[in-house]
Amino acid sequence: METRPYVDWELMNNFMIDVFKAYGVPEEDAAICADVLLESDRRGIESHGCNRFKPIYLDRIKNGTLKPVTKIEILKETPTTVVMDAHDGMGMVASYHMMKKLIEKAKKYGMAGGTITNSTHYGIAGYWTTMAEKEGMIGISGTNARPSVAPTFGIEPMMGTNPLTFTMPTDEAFPFNFDCATSTIQNGKIEFYARQGKKTPSGLVVNNNGESVTESEQILSDMRKGKAALLPLGGLGEETGGYKGYGFTAVVEILSAALSGGPYMKALNGKDENGNPSMYHLGHFFFVINPEFFMGLDTFKATAGGICRDLRASAKAPGKDRIYTAGEKEHEAFLDRKDKGVPVGEAIQKELIQLRDENKLFQYHFPFEK
Repeated sequence: METRPYVDWELMNNFMIDVFKAYGVPEEDAAICADVLLESDRRGIESHGCNRFKPIYLDRIKNGTLKPVTKIEILKETPTTVVMDAHDGMGMVASYHMMKKLIEKAKKYGMAGGTITNSTHYGIAGYWTTMAEKEGMIGISGTNARPSVAPTFGIEPMMGTNPLTFTMPTDEAFPFNFDCATSTIQNGKIEFYARQGKKTPSGLVVNNNGESVTESEQILSDMRKGKAALLPLGGLGEETGGYKGYGFTAVVEILSAALSGGPYMKALNGKDENGNPSMYHLGHFFFVINPEFFMGLDTFKATAGGICRDLRASAKAPGKDRIYTAGEKEHEAFLDRKDKGVPVGEAIQKELIQLRDENKLFQYHFPFEK
């Protein structure tokens, strides 16, 4: 049962746009960024929504590691490919313009791929792949990130949480949307636990002695010092398949950096040689596939939908009454929240009031205020 107060979507959207503008983000770009963040909350992915508005975007603009004005440069372009330099501007803005380009190319040529270098956090990867799905196409995306994940048999944070995301159209009310990190847990989830005063579940993070750690605030601090690391999907060692997650994480790291000619791993830690905050220089990759150039969109949607329905209808484990397919829980979260608004916990409430007062946006009044 949800006990947190809800804030109306339009109110939150307008507020976030005005705050972004107060930090120097152009209005059109601010609208893109606000929509990406709120889409996370619409889908119930709270680790990447309002929870990250201030610490990941506004604070980075303030400390100079994220430029509010995004100057996009096309480094190379062919009929089916694009290489873009975001010049350390808003990763969400650069990604939006990249996907618009790739969708148009895929409509004409059947497939298109692009990479972005010198970028910053681009929100949920599923936002970009869903842009393709809404046009009846398949979207694939991934990004590297600051190092926080150890390789199998390692304890040192070397790679990012590196999501590998696919969204595919179906003949159902929602697409197949597989959007997750290639690590057992992502940084944003630990940040969310820390804000809620909760521990991180055991077995997801190790310290430099190889021991599992659970204190969320301490984990965040230790990771920045290289004293703790997330585990790849599958967990510690090979017995539970940790090498598979390690492999997928490395694939995303290679595609994100090598296709764009950008930096990788420890070069993405957001610190200079003196330990001061510096630009992140992240890389992202995107691919769009048009089913019409294969056996047609209707055939693809019917088959994808059939696979999902058969999976959900398969035999359930004892004590379980339901099987989900990727994107289903997010769709249900959207249906539940679309008329209620975004739920905000106490920590975010304080941030919203602080941002409102600091930027003199007194026209906004939140329902949780007495």
